[in-house]
Order: sequence, then C-alpha cells, then structure tokens
Amino acid sequence: MLGKTAGGLFWMFRYLERCEYVARLVEAGLRLSLTRPHAASDEWASVIETASAREAYLARNEAFGQADVVDFLLRDADNGSSVLSCLTTSRTNARLVRTALTREVWEATNECWMTVTGLLKHRIAERELPGALNTIRRQVQLVKGALHGTMLRNDIYNFARIGTFVERADNTARILDVKYYVLLPSTLPVGSAYDNVQWENILRSVSAHRSFRHIHGNETSAAAIANFLILDGRMPRSLAFCYGKINENLGSLETEYGERHPCHQQASDTLAKLRGQDINAVFERGLHEYIGEFIQQNNALGFRIEADYRINE
Repeated sequence: MLGKTAGGLFWMFRYLERCEYVARLVEAGLRLSLTRPHAASDEWASVIETASAREAYLARNEAFGQADVVDFLLRDADNGSSVLSCLTTSRTNARLVRTALTREVWEATNECWMTVTGLLKHRIAERELPGALNTIRRQVQLVKGALHGTMLRNDIYNFARIGTFVERADNTARILDVKYYVLLPSTLPVGSAYDNVQWENILRSVSAHRSFRHIHGNETSAAAIANFLILDGRMPRSLAFCYGKINENLGSLETEYGERHPCHQQASDTLAKLRGQDINAVFERGLHEYIGEFIQQNNALGFRIEADYRINE
C-alpha cells in the first residue's frame, strides 16, 4: 500500500474518533457543571485544559462561559480539533482514499459530514445541546459500523483500526484527566459525595456506566472506576483494550507485509506495562502524572507508526 493511502486511512479514522471524543468531552463538562452550578466556569475551564486548547481559546475569549466553550469545541473552524474541523478533515481524507473504501463506508462518512455540518450551522442552544451531542456520536458510530460490516480484513482495515485506537487511547486518557483539573483547586476529599458524582459522570461520558455497574454493583470508588477505564481489557474504551487492538492490528500488518518495525515493539511494551500495572500504584504515584506519561507514550507511538510505514510519503 502507498504511504499516502495508509496515511489517509490512518488519519481519516483518527479525526473521526476525535470528533466523537470532543462531543463526549463537552458532555462531560455539561454533566460536571450541573453538579456545581456556582462554579460552572471552573468545570468548563477544565474541559478546555483537557483538550489542550487553553491558549487558542483565550486568544478569542476572555472567560470560560458554557456557550463560548461549547461553540469553540463544536463549531470553531479555526480550532483544528473542533467537531466541525475534525469531520471536514476526516471527509477530506476519505475522498483521498475513496477507492480503498466500500461504498457503504464512503456514504456513511458523507452522510455524517452533511448531517453534522447542518446541525452546527448555528450556535447550539443549551436546551438542544444533549440532543446535538447524541446526534454527533450516532453519526460517527454509523461510519464505524459500516467499516466493521463491509470492509475486507486486510491492510486497509488495519490502518483504519490502528488510527481509531491510537486516538481513542489518547481520548480516554484525557477524559480521565478532567478529574485532575476539576479537583485541583478543591478542598473536598477523595471519596466525598461530590467526588463520587464526578467519577460517575466520567463513566457516563465514555458510555461505561452500565457496564461498570454490571461488574462492580453499587461500588463507587475512584480506584475501581480508574481501574475499569485504564486496565480492564473488556471495556472498549479502556487504555488496555485500545492497546490490545493496536497490537492485534499491527500484528496483522506484520504478517501481511512480512516485516517487523520498532512500532511493534513499542506497542507491545506499552500493553505489557498496562497488563502488569496495579491501580493502587497508579494512585500512589499520581493519576495526573501517570496519564500525562501515557499520553506522551501514545503520541510517540503514533509518530513511530507514521515513520515505520512511511505514512504520507
């Protein structure tokens, strides 16, 4: 496969996953702000901080009001990670690799872009925000469903899936890190009612609340929830699950091409660390520090994959 084709697939699905993540991040901010309405601006500031967009946001806005944050993350064409920008970039990449995609995947991508751009033509009113976020997630998931249901399991599929899970691992880590930025100025203790509500909102933002309850019952502890989202290989958005899939798809490329690259070992090493990790040790070290290091390692893997497979050359 040409590097440009591989790159188009890799980044098409990275941006598609990022689009869904931003919608989930906004939902997390909305839920968290409702738990502490007197300090809602702090919650929205944490969302911007988690999205690594503080400098870009403050260049356009003076305060962290809900309406401005939501508009910046959903509609701002100058924000390269807004939902609108991500979908446009994903569709552009899809057009570049059109012949590598099934008709169903292309049509789902095009429909996703048309529906969401129409939805975001104007600012989203507060009462319409939950429905708009649901529509964004649903449209993105239709593209992923088309990929699963119609694509041949070959190198095309593998590059699409690697892009998905490299991005998803980054996204889950960042949503977890919302906790750090929200609680940083707080004197409320870990394990307080407010703390537990926040952790439950994080679960809901990654569609993991029901599955967590299925396994853990009524237990609501920071350690149990963090363990579920970081180390539980059964949870589709956990870091361990993402790296299991990255290794699986990289392994398929190794078999198909008959070549093993440094990215294979790098992904394998990260998965081994996740599988050998204890959540109590993570909290003793510091969740924010652990997440920050993971994000750096995950970004490094993305660059390594691009270099090893000469993506975009």
